[in-house]
Amino acid sequence: MPTSRRDLLKLTATGAVGFGLAPSFLRGQTPAPTPAPKPVPVAPLGGVERAAKPLRILILGGTGFTGPHQVRYALARGHKLTLFNRGRRPKEWPGEVEELSGDRNTGDLAALQGREWDVCIDNPTTLPAWVRDAGQLLQGKVGQFVFISTLSAYASDATPDADESAATHEYTGPDAMQETIEAVRASGFALYGPLKARAEQEAEKWFPGITTVIRPGLIVGPGDETDRFTYWPVRLDRGGEVAAPGDGADRVQVIDARDLAEWTIRMVEARRFGKFNAVGPTHPLTMGEMLCGLQAATDAGPRLTWLPVAFLEEQKVAPWSDMPVWVPGGPETGGFGSRSNRAAVAAGLTCRPLARTALDTLEWFAAQPAERRAQLRAGLSPERESALLAAWHARKS
Repeated sequence: MPTSRRDLLKLTATGAVGFGLAPSFLRGQTPAPTPAPKPVPVAPLGGVERAAKPLRILILGGTGFTGPHQVRYALARGHKLTLFNRGRRPKEWPGEVEELSGDRNTGDLAALQGREWDVCIDNPTTLPAWVRDAGQLLQGKVGQFVFISTLSAYASDATPDADESAATHEYTGPDAMQETIEAVRASGFALYGPLKARAEQEAEKWFPGITTVIRPGLIVGPGDETDRFTYWPVRLDRGGEVAAPGDGADRVQVIDARDLAEWTIRMVEARRFGKFNAVGPTHPLTMGEMLCGLQAATDAGPRLTWLPVAFLEEQKVAPWSDMPVWVPGGPETGGFGSRSNRAAVAAGLTCRPLARTALDTLEWFAAQPAERRAQLRAGLSPERESALLAAWHARKS
C-alpha cells in the first residue's frame, strides 16, 4: 500500500493538532455566546516521592491531554505551578495552582510580563511566532525551556532506528513568523512538520544552552479524544472476528500520556538539555505483538484475522486512520514506528505495560457519555469491518 510522506504527515498531523472549525464559522455566522465551562476535577496522584528541590514551573497550556498529567505529577512532587492559557478548559486541581490568562494566537502574553520561573514547559505550540513571543518575554527569566515538539518534525521516515541527529524539515515558505493556524490547515497540514522544526530552532535561539526538545510519537491512554489507540482495546474488548492490518510484522510505537508527562517533570528536575525522541515501549514492538498483547488483556475472546496490505489497498482501507497506529513498511515509511528512543531511556524514560494502558483506556472510555461511545473517531465502523471481512473470506473461498 503506497503511502507518501505527504499523506503520512497529513494523517499524523491531523490527529496531533486537532484543529477544527465550528459549523457556524463555516457558514459565516457569528456563533452564539456559550456559558463558561465548568471546571473538570483532576484526581490527586498518590504514592509519589517529593522532589529533592521544589521548582517554580510555568506551563504554557496545561489543560489539554498531557498537561493535566504534568500538573498532577508536579504537584505530587512538591513543585509550585503556574499555568498560562486561554482559560477555556478549566480544571479543579488537587493542589494550589496559579492560573494566568492570555492568548498566544493574538500575542496577548501580558500576564507573563516581569515574572521569573525556574522552568517553562511549552506544550501546545505549532507556530514559530508563538515561541518567538514567549522568548522575547522569558529570555533570561527562566532557567530551562522545554519545547514539546513531535516526530513529524523529521524530514524522512525511511530509515529504521534513526536517532535525534536525523535531519528535520526545512521550512521553505516566505516567512515562518507570518504563518497561522489557518495556513497550516489550508496546506493539508503539510506545513505542520516544517513549522514544528522551525519552532524548535526558535526555542534554541531564545534559550541557548538551556533548551530541551522532546519529540513524542503517538500519545495514547485515558483521555485521548482522537481514539487512534483507543480503537484497538475497545474493538478487541467487543470480541468476535477482528480485522488486523498486514502480517503483524510492521513496527509500531506509542507513548502513554502519563509516562510522557511524568518523565518531562523528571527531566526538568534533573536539568537535562538536548533533543529526545519520546516514544515507547522501551523495546521494539510489532503490530502483531501489540494486538496479541491487547488481546490477552480482555476475556471477550477476540479472533484476529490478518489482511494483506494489497487487499487493504484494494478495499481503500487507509493506514493510520482506518487502521490506527499502523503504517505499512515501504521505501518512504520503513522507519516509521522504529525511531530510536535510546537517548530518552538513558535519560530516565520509563513506560508502563501496554496492557495497563489498554485497561485504563477501556475504563476511561466506558465512563464517557453514551453519545461519545457510540462512534469511535478512528478505525473502522462495525459495518465496514464486517463488509471487509466478508470480502476477504469470499476472496479466499
